[in-house]
Amino acid sequence: MNTTVYQYGVFETHLAQCGVENPEARIRVAFTAPDGSCQVQPAFWDGGVTWRVRFSPAQEGEWRWRSYCQDGPVAGFTPDTGEFTCTAYHGENPLYRHGSLQLSADRRHLVHRDGTPFFWLADTAWNGVIRGDDAKWEEYLALRAQQGFSVIQYVSGSWRGDALDELGEASYIGQDPIQINAAYFQRIDRRAAMINAFGLLAAPVVLWSLLPTDPGYLLSEADATRLAEYIIARYGAYQLVWLLGGDGNYQEIGVERWKRIGRHLFDERHDRLVALHPCGQNWVGEEFRGEPWYDIIGYQSGHGDLLEHIEWLVKGPPAVEWQQEPALPVINMEPNYENAVGYHHHTLYDDFHVRRAVYWSLLVSPTAGVTYGHDAIWNWNAETGPSEGHGNWHNGAVPPWHTGLQTEGIRSMSVMRDLMERLDWTQLAPCPEVLAQQPGDDNIQCFIAAAKTPEGRMVVYAPCGGTVTFTVDTTIPQPVNVVDPRSGEVHPAQVKQGVISLPDQRDWLAVCGYPI
Repeated sequence: MNTTVYQYGVFETHLAQCGVENPEARIRVAFTAPDGSCQVQPAFWDGGVTWRVRFSPAQEGEWRWRSYCQDGPVAGFTPDTGEFTCTAYHGENPLYRHGSLQLSADRRHLVHRDGTPFFWLADTAWNGVIRGDDAKWEEYLALRAQQGFSVIQYVSGSWRGDALDELGEASYIGQDPIQINAAYFQRIDRRAAMINAFGLLAAPVVLWSLLPTDPGYLLSEADATRLAEYIIARYGAYQLVWLLGGDGNYQEIGVERWKRIGRHLFDERHDRLVALHPCGQNWVGEEFRGEPWYDIIGYQSGHGDLLEHIEWLVKGPPAVEWQQEPALPVINMEPNYENAVGYHHHTLYDDFHVRRAVYWSLLVSPTAGVTYGHDAIWNWNAETGPSEGHGNWHNGAVPPWHTGLQTEGIRSMSVMRDLMERLDWTQLAPCPEVLAQQPGDDNIQCFIAAAKTPEGRMVVYAPCGGTVTFTVDTTIPQPVNVVDPRSGEVHPAQVKQGVISLPDQRDWLAVCGYPI
């Protein structure tokens, strides 16, 4: 029977003739497109003698496929063949309407295959896929899509926060070599697929890497590569960006090791963008910028509440190193979590701290997107309790997941996303030189971030209100509006002798040259 799949969707089939019980076998499937070109996709072992393949077609028309074993004859394996039809997608899901992601022409932000810009607004639901309960996960995804989020970051295998799934099993057992637990992945398959179903891009961490007990740190290079190969084979047909490592200090583990792993995984098949998620205050852009598989400079400004942590964000690598070549998008993939507690002064991060970190991140580097996080969501606790693997985080009393569904911080993110979509955000780049006065020089917490387009339109974020003073040679385009980042309300403003007066000492946006 000829199956029909829509463009950029997922074709899946069981390889009926593959009676191979060895999960180490390298079973491949060659897909021949309507134009005669060929793409090879690894199949994945699904327990016993069951093998499956998933593939995302980009061309409309008739496709043919055949399976083979890359290592030559293997007992129990017989080549299999089949075909399917790819049809145009006519629904509203942006991932299928516009296609998979790639870098923009200037390599500063992300676009769909058809050129439509993609604004990265992610939520860190690290434990969400692992914890279980499809109904709750569906509720969460539906709400995040309504709130303007576009990406869900999650952990796809065992990690420090939730080493076991709801049945008490890990994603692999043993070492040298590891044994993949197919049942673990079968249980998370549906929840992983649901992310795309709600129009949200998936951003799975392949190898969490912070602690010596995490797979990206603990496992030998061969075992880490094997686990990563399996996850990529199983989920690579979905619309996603790979976070190859999670929370890692890659310099400590070994930059060359990670380069080798990345090259092995993506040299032949690089049809999805790839990033690394580093640990807090750790910039890895210059170590990996030249790697052909490394597409996005992700960083984590993190949860420290010392003044030096703020300075790292607004005056450190994110604000400076983006100018290096080759150009790549720069995205803060983990700023202050709402309702989390700062590491040093125990600051309880509220919606203001979230907004401040987010707007700084968007404006000190060319705008590409940013990630939000809530202390209850990333843990995905069913009830108030500790966070596994995180010591006394939140005094051992992390609130249940549902308390992070609708908050003031999330409202601020919805306002931000709506505002950005009304601006030509793809053209915004930092312009600190337009400011005659920088309050951040005296008090880093009051640092004003400014960005402008080549045509001179500007967006300025002032976390402490007051005034924004421009240099005498700066042309301030009209109209000038002050935007409340809490509500999105727009207030016309006047410029007097190069100064915009903000309504009070709270955080505000000055938007110049946009008829919003």
